[in-house]
Amino acid sequence: MGRIISISNQKGGVGKTTTAVNLSAALGILNQKVLLIDFDPQGNTTSGLGFNKKKVELSSYDLLEKEAKPEEIIIHTEFKNLDLIPSHINLAAADSGISLFSGKESRLKSKIEHLKNFYDYIIVDCPPSLGIITINAFCAGDGVLVPIQCEFYALEGLSQLVNTIKVVKRHHNSKLEIEGILMTMCDTRLKLTHQVMEEVKKNFSDKVFKTTIPRTVKLSEAPGFGKPVAYFARFNPGTWAYKGLAKEIINKNKERS
Repeated sequence: MGRIISISNQKGGVGKTTTAVNLSAALGILNQKVLLIDFDPQGNTTSGLGFNKKKVELSSYDLLEKEAKPEEIIIHTEFKNLDLIPSHINLAAADSGISLFSGKESRLKSKIEHLKNFYDYIIVDCPPSLGIITINAFCAGDGVLVPIQCEFYALEGLSQLVNTIKVVKRHHNSKLEIEGILMTMCDTRLKLTHQVMEEVKKNFSDKVFKTTIPRTVKLSEAPGFGKPVAYFARFNPGTWAYKGLAKEIINKNKERS
């Protein structure tokens, strides 16, 4: 069965959506069947794959708040082995609306659990918060991938995220684990980068991915063209890095099974 991985950090600007888009594309290139769910009301994952987020007919909002089935929402993208459930700004109202449902924490799980039979990986791009939308992703998922920017305050707020994962694991989803900590926007020429990486490794040891994501212009430019970096700049260091991350995740999954 497929593995559901949520990409989450309540701190914005850490490369969360960049990772969701480019990891999904890299997994697809490596012959893994991937479904990417844009679970962020900002919809940057949707536009990053070339879709107009204002014009989508059905979205993750309909999946969470209404009775729409995922099969009605899934869009087949132009990228190898990569499907998408897009987002819509309406999802921003889900925090209040979903509270009316019983079992509100498990709405997403009940809708997508069967899709693990059809996809190798389901990647969920969470909003930069720890509200009910993110809790739904954690309840549905197998692992949480946490991107951290190589900066002075990298670990700020991370304890809250880890505590949330523990609470969800204890009360709603016993199989949930930290998939890994991913260092993003790394400039290895800077002493600070190495200091931050050592600090993160000291706190999370074996949970830190060996792959790090460099700071490159092409990674920033690719979303403007509606493409993952692998399809925008094939030989860019960002492309190689996300392929390396995808291989790490695939190998970890093989070890589990």
